[in-house]
Amino acid sequence: MSNRLEILKNSLAKKEQQLEKRFDDHFADVKRANGQPLNDKRNGQATINRWERQNEAIRNLKESIEKTKRAIEKEEDKIHACKFQNENFIPKEILELVEKGDLIQWRKHPTHFFVPGVDKARIWWDESRKAVAHKYAHLITEQEQRTKFVRLYNGLNAVLNGR
Repeated sequence: MSNRLEILKNSLAKKEQQLEKRFDDHFADVKRANGQPLNDKRNGQATINRWERQNEAIRNLKESIEKTKRAIEKEEDKIHACKFQNENFIPKEILELVEKGDLIQWRKHPTHFFVPGVDKARIWWDESRKAVAHKYAHLITEQEQRTKFVRLYNGLNAVLNGR
């Protein structure tokens, strides 16, 4: 499970607990009215206003829960799409480097891979040409980052483009 998905599921659990607490508080408050008509009481309108605020808070929390559920679905779809891409289109050599931690796959664009510790530059699997390429490598300014990126890219280039 991805870190983002874990955070979303924890958030959903917290919100559901909060909703349960709000419902309990609201029902307890309504019980205190003892079934008496509120228009006869001195603070009847204030009680009705308080109940309306409680109802609004419950509605907002329900909307927030629905929004979180949609975000969880979207995140699970991204993970599924990334797995599909990996199983069908990405070469096993690249996937082995991802598993080792030498590359980080970008879930937004599953054919793009980042080298940890290297800013801006990325390795790209071009599905149409069946070749590995790089983007933004010219933006690497530090020599240490450049050597790390070049070493990894050249290894992949020799294996995948030299077929």
